[in-house]
Amino acid sequence: MKYWLMKSEPSTFSIDDLANAPRRTTCWDGVRNYQVRNMLRDEMAVGDLAFMYHSSCDEPGIVGVIEIAKPGYPDHTAFDRKHAHYDAASKPEAPRWYMVDVCLKQRFSRVISLDELRRHESKQLRDMLILKRGNRLSITPVGASHWKFIMSLQ
Repeated sequence: MKYWLMKSEPSTFSIDDLANAPRRTTCWDGVRNYQVRNMLRDEMAVGDLAFMYHSSCDEPGIVGVIEIAKPGYPDHTAFDRKHAHYDAASKPEAPRWYMVDVCLKQRFSRVISLDELRRHESKQLRDMLILKRGNRLSITPVGASHWKFIMSLQ
């Protein structure tokens, strides 16, 4: 099993949206970065766990745990001319973009804020990608020791 951190702006898609989805499951679509696309397509597997992280909000941070419910498959929003994620270069016979399905496993009672994570950066969370300056990826791998430590914070 692998661990991940998946970022979303709550104004676009929040943990509340996921909690209200049928079976608390939905697709994680709209990724338009090749490095992250490769993770979705090649590395994520059913049963992998991810922290759901709210970004670009008043209190950025980890808000819960989600599980990969379906492995990578072509992102159909790239084929829909009316969709905001449309990409004319992506074709059903040669998809450029991929997505996974995720399921809400646990909603935290509080946000584990970015500031709180940074307080542990020099010891327990050394080398965690979300804490690296310049990291803009919407999905990053999380080491098992980092996962275990962050789970102990909630």
